[in-house]
Amino acid sequence: MINYPEFKENLSVVRARVARACKVSGRPESTVSLLPVTKNHPVEAIDYAVRSGLKAVGENRVQEASDKRGSCTDKVRWELIGHLQSNKAQDAVATFDRIQSVDSLKLLRRLDRFASEQGKKLAILLQCNTGKDPNKYGFAEEELPSVFEAALKMPNLQVDGLMTIAPLDNDPQVAGAAFNSLRELRDTLSERFAVPLPELSMGMTGDLELAIAAGSTQIRVGTALYGERSY
Repeated sequence: MINYPEFKENLSVVRARVARACKVSGRPESTVSLLPVTKNHPVEAIDYAVRSGLKAVGENRVQEASDKRGSCTDKVRWELIGHLQSNKAQDAVATFDRIQSVDSLKLLRRLDRFASEQGKKLAILLQCNTGKDPNKYGFAEEELPSVFEAALKMPNLQVDGLMTIAPLDNDPQVAGAAFNSLRELRDTLSERFAVPLPELSMGMTGDLELAIAAGSTQIRVGTALYGERSY
């Protein structure tokens, strides 16, 4: 893995991109947070993030994150951004502070159950496939109102907002449309149910400018910070 000075240099580059995108969009830079994606990197990646003032890290797999968290002394928020199978929900609730990739009613119910058993209020995001990409997980847009209503009735879950992953496409308008759709969906749900949904997790290294223009509040960045992963 890269050393800490290299990470700091990469972080400066990413932060400069975020700052420019915020300026173009007329948004305060403070409205966009950076989630360093530490999957497939050693536990030192978490230390780099914490030493640089970042408050959370993103992981894709429950077991990997559990192992890292067990050996990590840094105080940081752990977020699951990868697909979660419902049979791993119990371990995920024990490991993560927030689960962004909630994409089925079955998973919602299991997370609520295990959060109750573990005596915690679990923060979640609902993942929506606004790009209609058959290779991506997430609820269809038309499903979200009923799913969101069901989630609001689950006493051990706290819905912080929505998450999406844009389709892989050479046309940037495709990603932009997916991001705009998520923001519009968030606004509609927030107004309809009279609840705040402050988090819009959307945008990665290749499309963060488009995501910020559309209203993203959290950018998920891995390779641009840590370099290539050791798979």
